Amino acid sequence: MWEYQIYEDMNSEKILSIFKEITRIPRESGHEEKIVEYLVKFAETHGLECKTDAARNVVIMRPASPGFENRPTIVLQGHTDMVCEKNAGVEHDFAKDPINYVVEDGWMTAKDTTLGADCGIGVAAELAALIDPAPCGKLECLFTSSEETGMDGAFGLGPGFITGKILINLDSEDEGELFVGCAGGIDTTAVFEYNPVPLPPHDLTSFQVRIFNGVGGHSGDDINKGRANAVQLLSRFLYECLSSDDFKLILCGIDGGNKRNAIAREASATVAISGDEGAFKSLWNRFSADVKGEFSTTEPGLSFALETAQLPATAINGDTVHRLISGLYAAPHGVLAMSADIPGLVETSTNLASVKMQKGGKVRVGTSQRSSIDSARRAAAAKVEAVFMLAGAEVTHEGEYPGWKPKLDSEILRRCVASYKKLFGKEPAVKAIHAGLECGLFLEKYPDLDMISFGPTLRGVHAPGERLDLASLDKFTLLLDDVLHN
Repeated sequence: MWEYQIYEDMNSEKILSIFKEITRIPRESGHEEKIVEYLVKFAETHGLECKTDAARNVVIMRPASPGFENRPTIVLQGHTDMVCEKNAGVEHDFAKDPINYVVEDGWMTAKDTTLGADCGIGVAAELAALIDPAPCGKLECLFTSSEETGMDGAFGLGPGFITGKILINLDSEDEGELFVGCAGGIDTTAVFEYNPVPLPPHDLTSFQVRIFNGVGGHSGDDINKGRANAVQLLSRFLYECLSSDDFKLILCGIDGGNKRNAIAREASATVAISGDEGAFKSLWNRFSADVKGEFSTTEPGLSFALETAQLPATAINGDTVHRLISGLYAAPHGVLAMSADIPGLVETSTNLASVKMQKGGKVRVGTSQRSSIDSARRAAAAKVEAVFMLAGAEVTHEGEYPGWKPKLDSEILRRCVASYKKLFGKEPAVKAIHAGLECGLFLEKYPDLDMISFGPTLRGVHAPGERLDLASLDKFTLLLDDVLHN
């Protein structure tokens, strides 16, 4: 375990110390048992009231300090889970291994895995606020479960679990920006059924093709940054192969991407080739050179590999291969529309997230759609559905959650803007975000909530190399302290 460097002059030392503890706790989305235990124990240790619910949400309450009893209750909120992504070939078990991080050049970074600062740093900030000796009004610190895989906690939040009318979400990723709106989302899944067909043991050569070392990133925040999608690129190459007159391609296996809310960084396929192997290799070399040129600015590290492989015993039947590759290649990925109301804001997007072989002769394709407009989000999901239905797949939708419509006459917004100007001498940017926050669901449960979201600067979220800007964490802490205590 790398040792954390203490910055004596940083206002955020307490938050960082707690986050260091959190990096040692397994908390993959859907498996938050250990972090829930930690939170309950934290409350017991500090003599604070705590309750949990069936959705694995936790709320810890700090009573108002003397003289602050008339202050409105403030709810601080973050989610307990993290996206668990690692680079290929890295030995790391997220179910038991602590996150290995380094601190260098002002950033806290996990080089080969995700860091979990999304939203571990928000959780740490909540815990630090609960034990801060400075006086403040009543705090309710809400910790929600499985935000990254379906917002289970927000969906399961029942009436009366929180009582405050002001909620500060600590799950955004750009210091100096206050967020007052977000996109809603939906997941669309396509399943292809195939028949395994035997391969002859001769007259075929097997290869593995790999696209890897992509930057990846958050399918909301990073969808407009021109990053490569390895699944999309792999399907593009395979589609070219299917139309070749020089060789015949037989698809034996395919794998790419991982999480629904992450841009696919890696993808691979095992293929068998009959005919002109040289033509196949030439096509791969031309394709990889073309793609490297296309992404030379945004993806300088994007890598390609062609290696001989052991010939598998079976392959996917030809008809399914044509339908699968055609569907993957035709499926939209990226920005579908920009906001007409907020300059620079992505309104609607779709992410071609993953393709996975499954037992029982099935190939599963995972996608997700986002939009700040409900009808546009559903139209995007229908577009993806139409593509894969035409390709002969069974298509389902799940996990739909609403967006959060901006409220610009908000009291907590006014308060945060005033604090930021006082502390740093400039106006913060007031924005909506294309990423999905739980705030839209909170409004469905508690329609009277006045909400805002802010946080320190994070980069590379949902991908290995995720990093936290420590200077921005200090400013974030100052702002949160001022809003809570003044």
